[in-house]
Amino acid sequence: YFLNKYHTEYLKGKGKQAALQGMVSRMGIVTFMCNVSAAIGFAVFALTQSPILKEFGIVAGINIMALFVISFCVLPGLLSYLPEPKPSHTRYLENDLINRWLLKIENWVFVRRTMVFAVTGVVLVIAIAGLFRLKSVGYIVDDLPKNDKIYTDLKFIEHNFHGVMPLEIVVDTKKRRGLSGLKALRVFTKMDSLSQTMAGFTEIGRPLSIAEAMKFVKQAFYSGDSTQYAMPNDFDAPLIADYLAPSSSMGAAGGFGRILNSFIDTAKQRTRLSVNMADVGTERLPKLLDTLEKRSAQLFDTAHYKVTFTGSTITFLVGSSFIINGLKDSIMWAFLLIALCMLYLFKSFRILICSLIPNIIPLVITAGIMGWVGVPLKPSTVLIFSVALGIAIDVTIRFLVNYKQELPAYNGDVTQTIQQTIRHTGISIIYTSLVLIAGFVIFCFSNFGGTKSMGWLISLTLLVAMVTNLVLLPVLLIITSGKRKAQAPAGTSTGNS
Repeated sequence: YFLNKYHTEYLKGKGKQAALQGMVSRMGIVTFMCNVSAAIGFAVFALTQSPILKEFGIVAGINIMALFVISFCVLPGLLSYLPEPKPSHTRYLENDLINRWLLKIENWVFVRRTMVFAVTGVVLVIAIAGLFRLKSVGYIVDDLPKNDKIYTDLKFIEHNFHGVMPLEIVVDTKKRRGLSGLKALRVFTKMDSLSQTMAGFTEIGRPLSIAEAMKFVKQAFYSGDSTQYAMPNDFDAPLIADYLAPSSSMGAAGGFGRILNSFIDTAKQRTRLSVNMADVGTERLPKLLDTLEKRSAQLFDTAHYKVTFTGSTITFLVGSSFIINGLKDSIMWAFLLIALCMLYLFKSFRILICSLIPNIIPLVITAGIMGWVGVPLKPSTVLIFSVALGIAIDVTIRFLVNYKQELPAYNGDVTQTIQQTIRHTGISIIYTSLVLIAGFVIFCFSNFGGTKSMGWLISLTLLVAMVTNLVLLPVLLIITSGKRKAQAPAGTSTGNS
């Protein structure tokens, strides 16, 4: 933005010193507000409860503002010592292709406003239909390449052994030595019933608990008879008691004693059931857990038992939901803070509404495309919305500030001011947007799914934002100007160019 304004002012014949003064006076507040909005897009991550996102948001926000200070203080000084711009330095301002596109944009804005609204409406309808297809689901390793060894090994284990994601179910009897004698047998029998329920799910492996060990002991007592592989009853319990006692010949430090120590606490109050399961994702996992929690509530009276589901599987589910909800909140904060900045800058609700609409539409379109192509909402994709909003609003600020600055020069004529703004500011907006898109599209070459998604989704959002800010924003300014309906300015084609 600084360089573009410097070259534009220089080509007006003002000389290098006057061009630098015009660059600083005209672009200082514009660039400052652009950096503020971009910093907000990142800094709102500091409002989440995730330590990693907090650090990311704070560091990015501080560095974006530091970049403005460095550019504002250093760049004018450096340019003052450099020779005057040569024609090769300013040739980009006369790019024939971009100028032809800007003429088309003028035609759409002043002649084909109905077409602009119609196309926008159709695209929004399609995007909103995609929103209803958008799902919020994540997997522990879904961002890894499908040919990565970790991913292929995990899928092999899931296919053959039902998975390796740990799930722990802790049963608390609420009493010391609540797992002694026949009371323990009743608890383990209930746990065996819960295990049988879990065995009905293909995503869950074979559960391990004291109940499984007791069934093996009973089978061993009856000389390995497979028909005796079942929970001991009141008659069997006294017969196999010596096998279960830690003081047996197996020793407390070995054999069954180690099993007891690993599945029962020293107070004999709590026991656990351990199971491995597949990486079923955040959509399927809550349904499985809900079924198991309902079954455990049927088996264990809450007045006498407390059943807790834990393990890294639960941690992943809760953590993913927590991060996604936090990022959704950050989008709302970014929207609110950016809106306040825009209101402070332009001091007009009309301008505020006109500025927000062209930046909300790209976010809706991106979310709709995610729904149509099957990209789910997850921690690695939902964060793109606040980042894209903070960056895309730069284009709006650039356009509107130039519009407000030039309006007095054209005696308040909205039509002529918008025409000149499109012609003079459109080039810098297009170049800046292309540079930003190029910076993010590099991420598409990453092998990590989250980085790849961020690359193409933010690039898409910025591309759409460039179009809406160059086409829809001027149309909104014209129809909300409160003056006589704008006519096509002289030199604007009314044909199909």
